[in-house]
Amino acid sequence: MPFHVMLIPTLGCPSKCSYCWSSDPDSPKMSVDTIKEVVAWLKEFRPGEAVTFTFHGGEPLLAGADFYKKSLALLSKGLKDRKIAFAMQTNLWLMTPEIAKVLAKYNIPIGSSLDGPKKLNDKQRSEGYYDRTMRGYQIAKENGLDVKFICTFTSYSVKKKEEIFDYFLKNDLTLKLHPALPSLRSNKPGEWALDPEEYGELLVYLLDKYLENMDKIDVMNIDHLCKCIFTGHGTVCTYVDCMGDTFAIGPDGSIYPCYRYVGMPNYVMGNVYDHPTMDDLMGSKAGILMLRYKKYVDKHCKDCAHISYCRGGCPYNAMAPYDGKIKGVDPHCVAYKRIFDEIIGRMNTDMFGGSGGLESATFGFPPERSSKQGIMAIMLKEI
Repeated sequence: MPFHVMLIPTLGCPSKCSYCWSSDPDSPKMSVDTIKEVVAWLKEFRPGEAVTFTFHGGEPLLAGADFYKKSLALLSKGLKDRKIAFAMQTNLWLMTPEIAKVLAKYNIPIGSSLDGPKKLNDKQRSEGYYDRTMRGYQIAKENGLDVKFICTFTSYSVKKKEEIFDYFLKNDLTLKLHPALPSLRSNKPGEWALDPEEYGELLVYLLDKYLENMDKIDVMNIDHLCKCIFTGHGTVCTYVDCMGDTFAIGPDGSIYPCYRYVGMPNYVMGNVYDHPTMDDLMGSKAGILMLRYKKYVDKHCKDCAHISYCRGGCPYNAMAPYDGKIKGVDPHCVAYKRIFDEIIGRMNTDMFGGSGGLESATFGFPPERSSKQGIMAIMLKEI
């Protein structure tokens, strides 16, 4: 997996999304001095390697325009011996022309969040969310920023999947979906969480809808799931061993295995001010836990046909239902198997006219075609 550093300027957020697990109203803000230490640390840590920095939160725009003017210049100039890319995940509420121009200077793609039509979105994400996000979206577009939206499906909104898909289709928006997760921070960790079996059926539904509308919409999750199978390895962090390749840096410089753990002391691996080595990070209590999960997957998933491009799913997802303990793989395993099996079955049908693979191919006669949509168009698509 490529080297990825997530920068979390704050865990604060002006929104009050019903299912959020990453917001902390008392969170401090990252200083420019911490960014300087990030640069100093990375001059020694995995030197010369390409790196992607993603600004995440909480709400990263709370850090303000001046923070980004200084921080982006420091990272770009201080690490100019590497290939550097940037990205940001924001609800766009605080987007201004000034900030947008700074981000555009560095060609920063923006990820934002929208759960569908206004009424549905605001029920899940708080009253007024939709209008504020769309105002920011217009400012971002007017200043040349590329914005794509993540749609979180919950136990509530999955019942309205047709309405949500049609919204993204009619508004010419790329669809990337995210299942609502249990939280290690919440007293009701599963209240909004999407049931794994429902998630699997949702993915199959979106596969069908995507194939019917490929000239009108992109469904990023389906693209990546198909590429997982086509290439034989995971193409996004959920389906790879991210340990040692992805780190998140919190507002005070603490280093975590992923942004989902930021702010939780038990998952601190080190601090950028100490310039830790890889051995330091992976030898920490949190680092050892991540490596234990990898070994757990190697043992418990060894007979699964999908292990090479699934890797047991996300470690955070796996630990969240068990108070941070390793007692199983990602509970969305059921969903992953459902969609992977569906894709492979359709691929075999596309190529050989049946689900038995090459041995089922006939010669001299055209193969029987399934009534299901073909899938090779996605397999061969460039993403």
